[in-house]
Amino acid sequence: MPSKNPASAFRPHRDDVLLCVVSVLAGVLLWSLGVHSSPNRNLLPDWAALVPLVVLGAMEPLRRTAPRLTLAVGTVGIIADQFTVGNMATVLIFTDLMYAAVVYGKPAMARRLPVTTGLITIAVTIASVAWLRTPQALLIGVITGIVSFGPALTGATLRNHREAAEAARLRAEQTALLAEMDRAQAVVAERARMARELHDMVANHLSAIAIHSTAALSIDSPATSRDALGVIRENSVQGLAEMRRLIGLLRDAGAEQEPVAVPSLDGLDVLVAKARVNGAGSGLEFVLEDARVDGEPLPAPVELAAYRIVQESLTNALKHAVPGTVRVRLTSADGLLTVRVDSPYGERSGPRAPGSGAGLIGMRERTQLLGGAFTAGRAGTVWRVRASLPAEERAVTG
Repeated sequence: MPSKNPASAFRPHRDDVLLCVVSVLAGVLLWSLGVHSSPNRNLLPDWAALVPLVVLGAMEPLRRTAPRLTLAVGTVGIIADQFTVGNMATVLIFTDLMYAAVVYGKPAMARRLPVTTGLITIAVTIASVAWLRTPQALLIGVITGIVSFGPALTGATLRNHREAAEAARLRAEQTALLAEMDRAQAVVAERARMARELHDMVANHLSAIAIHSTAALSIDSPATSRDALGVIRENSVQGLAEMRRLIGLLRDAGAEQEPVAVPSLDGLDVLVAKARVNGAGSGLEFVLEDARVDGEPLPAPVELAAYRIVQESLTNALKHAVPGTVRVRLTSADGLLTVRVDSPYGERSGPRAPGSGAGLIGMRERTQLLGGAFTAGRAGTVWRVRASLPAEERAVTG
C-alpha cells in the first residue's frame, strides 16, 4: 500500500529529478552555443533566458506531486521567456509540465486543460492574423497549439487509456469475485439439496428400523419380534440401496450416470401402503385422498416436492403420531397444488423414534424454492402439514 506519510507525498520521483538535470543542462548548452529560439529580441540581456530555464527546470521534480503549482509557475515562466532571446529547452520543459498536469492532476483540471488550451490556441491564431494580416501569422497559432494544446491532448488521451484500463481491471476483479460468490452459493445450494435428498430417501427407512427394533426389544413376543425383524430387514435393504446410489453419484459426479426415475405423485399409493405396513404395530392407519383434476399435468419439480413432503410427513407420523388415522389429501385449484397431511397428535406411550427437526426444514425449503407456502403445527388433536405449490409450468423457475 502507498505510504500515508505527508512528507513522502512531495518526494520527487527519480526519473523527474533526472529529467530536470538533463533539461537544464541541455538548455545551458544551447545558450552557451548561442542557439536561441528568438535571437532578434534584445529587450533583455542574453543571460536573462537562463532564468525561465532554471525556474521551469526546478518544477520538473514536482510534476507528479504538485501539478497545479508546476503548471502555474511554468505558465509564468514561458511568458517571461518571450521577452528574452528564448531557449528551446524552456519550451520543451513547459510542454512536459502541461502534459504532466493533465496526466497527474485532479480529474477536473484534466478535463478543463485540453478545452482551455484549445480555446487559447484558436484565440491566439485569430488575434495574430488580425494583427499581422499575413499568412505567416498562422504559424504563431500553430506553435501555440504545439506548445499547449498538443501536450494537453496527449495527456488527456493517455489518462483516458489508463482510466479505462483501471476500470477494466476493477470489472475483471468484480467479475471474479461474483463468480466466486456464485460458486460458493452453488456449493451451498447443492449441499442443501443433497441433504434434503439424503434425509427424505433414507430417514424414513431408518425411522422404521428404530421404531420396530424398539418394539422388538420392549415387547416379549416371538410373533412381534419376527414381524419387527421382517420390517427391519426390508427397510435396511432399501435404505442400503439408496445409500449406495447416492454414494455412487457423489463419487462419479463427472461420469455419465444411468437415468434414475424421479419420484412422482403416481407413487403415493405405494408410499402410503409401505407406511401402512410400518405403522401397523403402532395402531396407525393411513388414508390417501387424491382430489386432483384427472389429466392435469404438473411440472416435474412440483411432483417431486409434493412426493417428498408426503414422504417426510408419513415418516414423522410413524415416529410421533398417536394411534389413529393419518390422512393424506391432495387438491388442485387456482393454479395451486395443495398437499395436506393430518396426523393424530397426543401423548404416545409406545416406542418413539427421536427427531431432529431437519425434516420440517427440508419440507419448508422445497416449498420456498418453488415459490409456494408451507405451514406445520398443531391444530387441536391433529398435527397438520400443509404445502401450497404452484401447479403451472410458468410458475416453476428451478
